[in-house]
Amino acid sequence: MAYKQLDNRQIHVQPLAVRVSKHDLGEIRVDPDASPPDPGSMAPAIAETITAIRRAREQGAAVMLAYGAHLVKNGLGPIVARLLETGWITHLATNGAGTIHDWEYAYGGRSEEDVRSHVAAGCFGTWDETGRYIHLAVSAGAVAGMGYGEALGHFIAEDGCALPDSAALTAALSAWAREPTDDPLMPARAELLQTMIRNDLPAGFHRVVHPHKDFSLTAAAYQMRVPLTVHPGIGYDIICNNPAANGAVLGRGADTDYRTFAHSVMQLDGGVFLSVGSAIMAPQVFEKATSFANNLRRQHGLGPIQPFILVNDLAAIDWDWREGEPPQDNPAYYLRFCKSFSRMGGEMVYAGGDNKVLLTNLWAGLRDGTAYDR
Repeated sequence: MAYKQLDNRQIHVQPLAVRVSKHDLGEIRVDPDASPPDPGSMAPAIAETITAIRRAREQGAAVMLAYGAHLVKNGLGPIVARLLETGWITHLATNGAGTIHDWEYAYGGRSEEDVRSHVAAGCFGTWDETGRYIHLAVSAGAVAGMGYGEALGHFIAEDGCALPDSAALTAALSAWAREPTDDPLMPARAELLQTMIRNDLPAGFHRVVHPHKDFSLTAAAYQMRVPLTVHPGIGYDIICNNPAANGAVLGRGADTDYRTFAHSVMQLDGGVFLSVGSAIMAPQVFEKATSFANNLRRQHGLGPIQPFILVNDLAAIDWDWREGEPPQDNPAYYLRFCKSFSRMGGEMVYAGGDNKVLLTNLWAGLRDGTAYDR
């Protein structure tokens, strides 16, 4: 028998408009045309990374950027969008929070809440539109074969999504039940049909206006056809505290995105991987995808990928990882975001400091160079 569970459909949600949010777009937006701040001690790592990116793009190799939610909250979306537009970055990857804040800024122009007080009040993350619309976007996109990131980018860029006729979904599922086939989209159709029935959603276009979509990195990636993959954890993100929460929908979108991520990793030999403020997701997903890619490369007589890896976080580390791993009595040994990357082949450089300083200087160093076709 299953263990006892709480029913997320009993969660009381409130309109996002009533939430007191910490920041609005006017406070955080970074101007891509402004002069960057002094890079300080990160200057050598930034210069080395600029050289590596130029070399990678000249060779047609991938340049991937994995980031945590603070990149969005620091207003750096427009900077990264310029890097996409000019072809310097060929793939984006983030966790669930990275797209949640991006969506809230695009939809309402503000994001972030007081975690301490809202957890105590039982309202942390219990915001109707955030959970409901993100699940709707990912669920609707899945029946077209989209992953989490592409589906949400489409939803923001197009101000909503189209839902198919429920009778057509029912007929397709009934036909499949009579004569099952290996159709990877059939479970997605079942989940979407359940969502439509449970929420009394009719077929047709469901318009959800995003007045600030120009700030959205998720929308920008979709519009420029640059993969933005999302790698969430069930229970990690506020959208799990919503009556619309559906682990199957999120898992399916994340599974599609993982395989898209691995495809880009296949193009990283001689390429560049940037991990910016992602202490858990980026190293964990990257090491599995690298093994995936190397498995396929080996089958074609190719050696392991050899990327240049830049890791950026706020932690002060006095160990040079190019000398190998520190001994186990050194605290640096236990920093997963360096240790995992140092084991992935190629060369890893650590830049300790603010991601705003890093990315604005990176863009400033690249913006006057050749733009590359993606």
